[in-house]
Amino acid sequence: MWVYEKKLEYPADVERTNPRLAREIITQYGGPDGELSASLRYLTQRFTMPSNYSKALLTDIGTEESVPIGYQ
Repeated sequence: MWVYEKKLEYPADVERTNPRLAREIITQYGGPDGELSASLRYLTQRFTMPSNYSKALLTDIGTEESVPIGYQ
């Protein structure tokens, strides 16, 4: 059973903006070789897999790829 709580896992107190850090985070997600693209490829390929084991494996890999660097 899932319980949805709308709160941050790690509370953040932002005092000022940091454009350099924002640019680094965006480059990790964006582009054809970014984390988001890799994650979406794994998650869409799982629908064509013949066995439940391979579907579960691609789901796990795609979910792991979508986690930002630094949060692993």
